[in-house]
Amino acid sequence: MDANLVAIIVQLIAGVVGGNVGGAVNKAKSFGSTGNSIIGAIGGILGGQGMDMAGLLQGMGLGGDAIGAGVGGILLTLIAGFFKK
Repeated sequence: MDANLVAIIVQLIAGVVGGNVGGAVNKAKSFGSTGNSIIGAIGGILGGQGMDMAGLLQGMGLGGDAIGAGVGGILLTLIAGFFKK
């Protein structure tokens, strides 16, 4: 399997986990497990790819992708929660 595809799969999974952690942190503004997972997956891709492009966490391999994606998933879920009525 191509290394880039593996990195994207890791970012999606870490983003989903991060999104659900973000929803658990801010229960009043949670989108439910499905909504948190979708938002987290988007945040995971954005966070993982963004940190990779910025050169952050380089040399850490898939672990760096997972960290960046998890943080991205948490942040996007929390930010989206602030805009929820």
